[in-house]
Amino acid sequence: MPADRPVIAHVLHRLDRAGAEVLASGLARALRDDYTFVFFCLDGLGPLAEGLKDDGFVVEQLERRPGVDWALGRRLRERLKAHRVSVVHAHQYTPFFYSALARGVLLNRTTPPILFTEHGRHYPDRRSFKRVLANKLLLRHRDRVTAVGEFVREALVKNEGIARRRIEVVYNGIDPGGLPSDADRAAARQRLEIANDRPVVMQVARFHPVKDHATALCAWAHVCGRLSERETSPLLVLVGDGGEREAMQRLANTLDIEPSVLFTGPVEDARALIPAADVCMLSSLSEGVSVTLLEAMAAGKPVVATNVGGNVEVVEDHKTGLLAPRGDAEALGDCLIGLILDQKLRTRLGHTGREHLVARFTADRMHAGYARLYGSVLGFSRG
Repeated sequence: MPADRPVIAHVLHRLDRAGAEVLASGLARALRDDYTFVFFCLDGLGPLAEGLKDDGFVVEQLERRPGVDWALGRRLRERLKAHRVSVVHAHQYTPFFYSALARGVLLNRTTPPILFTEHGRHYPDRRSFKRVLANKLLLRHRDRVTAVGEFVREALVKNEGIARRRIEVVYNGIDPGGLPSDADRAAARQRLEIANDRPVVMQVARFHPVKDHATALCAWAHVCGRLSERETSPLLVLVGDGGEREAMQRLANTLDIEPSVLFTGPVEDARALIPAADVCMLSSLSEGVSVTLLEAMAAGKPVVATNVGGNVEVVEDHKTGLLAPRGDAEALGDCLIGLILDQKLRTRLGHTGREHLVARFTADRMHAGYARLYGSVLGFSRG
């Protein structure tokens, strides 16, 4: 690796196709002319690893053992020294914990500082006295903390005991690209084998309890019951995979809506499917700043999301999308019905949603924010 570039180590759970991992990969590719990036994965490599290796990045796994793996700190310390790492960028709390453990108790001038980025929060999110105390010991003067939104920052203050003045918000961002064309819509629908005139609602999310697919399916049962007399029945497309998928397929059968729900399974390029949708939905119990929500808005699609976490920073109710209470299937379904039946409302919300995205949530703004932080931690400024 070039000796004249500072080395940044991304430390993550895995390199799955999820928000934090996609953003870390994009950040490394965007800033590779200024920094050398290496990736350390605690719990296995994941599907993004091969692409990063093909692009010339070092990707290593550390094989974390169950429970608190105290030896992992030593293994990570050895890798940081071997790669002459200048800054550790830890994504989410567990990678931060092991990054702090790796540097030990005694610090010196060669010990790399940590940039800890919190991408989201568990639900329910509770304060732990032990963790608050641990954070006071783990965070050092040169370290930095970022949150992907204001909601996440407040959670770090309230439940992790980190001082607000230490936490900077760097919003998640994506490349908005151009609006999808009619040809993009037709290609996406052909790939999914969906007729051009069928109303489509799409949710792109891993099948995990925090995404609350059960409420999404109950909301869809409400939609189907209300729109049962329509000549063309609407379709719900659930894009993604995860441990809850089989249970949700059984629930769709129990709710007697199975013919109107399409489970795509794992998809490498989920963003390419979004043009097939008329409306995009996110039924989460908790969110940071959802990348899939941003991707829907970039495509000019109206969004319906739960009124939780960072969703309210992305979606302004009745301005850039519609919000429904967490776990309220009927309210979520009513929002979907309103958009399915009102093309003018879909067009208006899709247009203002994209404008909001371009103003606040672009990859360029996000990359510039992290580049500035890297420079600050290393002791030099960047334009």
